[in-house]
Amino acid sequence: MSSLDQERSAYAWEKVQNCSSDYANLAKSAPALIMTNGLMQTLAFFKAKDKAKDKEHEILNTHIIEWLGVRFKGVGAFPENEKKADFQSVMAALHQSEPAVYRRASEEVLALLRWIRQFASAVRAS
Repeated sequence: MSSLDQERSAYAWEKVQNCSSDYANLAKSAPALIMTNGLMQTLAFFKAKDKAKDKEHEILNTHIIEWLGVRFKGVGAFPENEKKADFQSVMAALHQSEPAVYRRASEEVLALLRWIRQFASAVRAS
């Protein structure tokens, strides 16, 4: 049985393989964006950059959204039976969530980003 932190680290390690230096840099700045602007605003910003064909924003956004879908499955407004979360469903769930669930989701993303940042830098350095 693995701890939540081990699950986060395993997920992050899987996702950062073959990441670009731009992805690593974005992962470093993402926590500050979340703390300054909020989780939903940051996800929306990444989505807007995605439309501008900025692949790193799209990839990191997908990694965060998929993790939220797994971690909050059936919690509050998060769907119970969804196989893979998408931008629309996660944003709707966050919008409809109680403040405590939204806070937990923000904290969870920040915890995940600590692993992604460290691993992305390590992968880029090797």
